[in-house]
Amino acid sequence: MMMRNIVVREFDPNKDCLGVEDVERRCEVGPSGKLCLFTDLLGDPICRVRHSPAFLMLVAEVGDEIVGMIRGCIKTVTCGKRISRNTKYTTNDIEPPKPLPVYTKLAYILGLRVSPSHRRMGIGLKLVKRMEEWFRESGVEYSYIATENDNYASVKLFTDKCGYSKFRTPSILVNPVFAHRLIVPKQVTIIQLNPSDAEAFYRRKFSTTEFFPRDIDSVLNNKLNLGTFLAVPRGTYSPDSWAGSDSFFSCPPESWAILSVWNSKDVFKLEVRGASRVKRTLAKTTRVVDRVLPWLRIPSVPEVFSPFGLHFLYGLGGEGPRAAKLVKALCGHAHNLAKERGCGVVATEVSSREPLKLGIPHWKMLSCDEDLWCIKRLGEDYSDGSLGDWTKSPPGLSIFVDPREF
Repeated sequence: MMMRNIVVREFDPNKDCLGVEDVERRCEVGPSGKLCLFTDLLGDPICRVRHSPAFLMLVAEVGDEIVGMIRGCIKTVTCGKRISRNTKYTTNDIEPPKPLPVYTKLAYILGLRVSPSHRRMGIGLKLVKRMEEWFRESGVEYSYIATENDNYASVKLFTDKCGYSKFRTPSILVNPVFAHRLIVPKQVTIIQLNPSDAEAFYRRKFSTTEFFPRDIDSVLNNKLNLGTFLAVPRGTYSPDSWAGSDSFFSCPPESWAILSVWNSKDVFKLEVRGASRVKRTLAKTTRVVDRVLPWLRIPSVPEVFSPFGLHFLYGLGGEGPRAAKLVKALCGHAHNLAKERGCGVVATEVSSREPLKLGIPHWKMLSCDEDLWCIKRLGEDYSDGSLGDWTKSPPGLSIFVDPREF
């Protein structure tokens, strides 16, 4: 079949939903006899991008049949940091001047799918090129994608044919939600911040972190955001004594940690397929025992063989010698919140070099040590020039993963 028979156009929600769902279903089946992950978009094919500042979905069509699709979104994020030219610093100053974020307009490609019966025809490449045209028209400087490190077809398409380069390798950490609640240590106090206070906190401590979204206020005020939680050693602060982030940073405790929770359960659901009857039975047994004998605190396997939801933990950070332990306490609090709301797992994504990674509970069998992010520079004239080419910059210790794109 020749390329000229392939039409790429914008997704039409009035007539394309069934065709898109069919392609999604065929792309997620996986090899016979092996476990695979099926994604149910709950009847909304653009659910994973619709909360971004700007988004677009394209479909590839042969005749009247949809054979592929791609989604893209655009936002402004931090790509580096600099010292203000107006700031003078001498060795007599107590503290050096704080760095300022360097922002860039960034696009993200996700959800690229091509029907198995129409692969190796250049459809994926055509979808990517058309999406990049929209990015350039919108003034985007950089485009990036995330894919599994061992998804050789995807990596080859973007690095060999589309001009992307391997950029960052963050870790996706997934922990099951057990039938029993987790105990949050009594030595830890957890305070829920309101959205405006959380915004002030994040802008003060995270604004120079790679991929930090300039519209963090939109994220924190989104209906899918379930809250931002701060953990401190008991006796330093309490919900009653909390006077705001400015007061907190005027006299911070020796250690603290923070994270926010995003309700992905209301966006999409996941389902593990291809498990044997033996594996299903063993998983069910752990849940029954955990439910009947919760004091044993058995690490039960959740019901992942039917559709389940997840909560995504983002904006994770902290300081001080006890920060990792405080992060672990926050993850326990987030686990209990997910249990109350009927989720199967909690997940987060952090830099592979993140110092607080040790404090994040996760099951290795559910997690991904190296998620691969590839990046491409689309334009040369949009940056203020203080950073140079972001694609050539070394990785930092942390990244900020936007929950709207998970």
